[in-house]
Amino acid sequence: MTRYQRHHWFLAVALAALAGFVDAIGFLYTGGFFTAFMTGNSTRMAVGLFTDGRIAAIAASMIATFVAGVIIGNVAGSLCSARTRLPLTILGVVALLAAAAALGMAGLGMLAVGFTLLAMGMENTVFQREGQVSIGLTYMTGTLVKLGQALSRVHRAGQRWQWVPHLLLWAGLVSGAGLGVLAYLDWGLMALWAAAAIGLALAMVAALPRFALHDEVPSA
Repeated sequence: MTRYQRHHWFLAVALAALAGFVDAIGFLYTGGFFTAFMTGNSTRMAVGLFTDGRIAAIAASMIATFVAGVIIGNVAGSLCSARTRLPLTILGVVALLAAAAALGMAGLGMLAVGFTLLAMGMENTVFQREGQVSIGLTYMTGTLVKLGQALSRVHRAGQRWQWVPHLLLWAGLVSGAGLGVLAYLDWGLMALWAAAAIGLALAMVAALPRFALHDEVPSA
């Protein structure tokens, strides 16, 4: 992430905040499952295998749906040019979130959760290089590892501030999750409309010429 341009950092932070917002809504609605954090669902699945098969089945289905979202995002991105992949992938996320919000309004809450899982899987394909994810937007363990590594190098010339983007990415997700809690408590699944609106604004920003990505952009 530190090798991206600064405006890409802030777009990534905003997308991480969007992921946190959606994840908090899903967590509260499902009573403790995640729509963006598949490590948590993986642990719940493993525990459920030995304690409650129903929990294991729910977690497994959520993981599979998330992976399907990654596949959709990756295939769709491969059909785009390097210049259009970023905004079009975000627009795909927006479409899935809008569908989730509409399903929530129709009383189909669990189906709405499924669409948020697809959206979060797709969101993780926004930043790619040569078909590989270069910035993970919904999982923070790797980000915190990179933060710690960067902090261990602050005494080296030219590396004093390399920890900042990783801290911002983590803080973005946490801040978005907090806002997601507040939105859900007031609006329930209707809060997903706000997520779709935020995503649309980010897609418009990403469409600006300066945000165009090229395959030669180094990985995070």
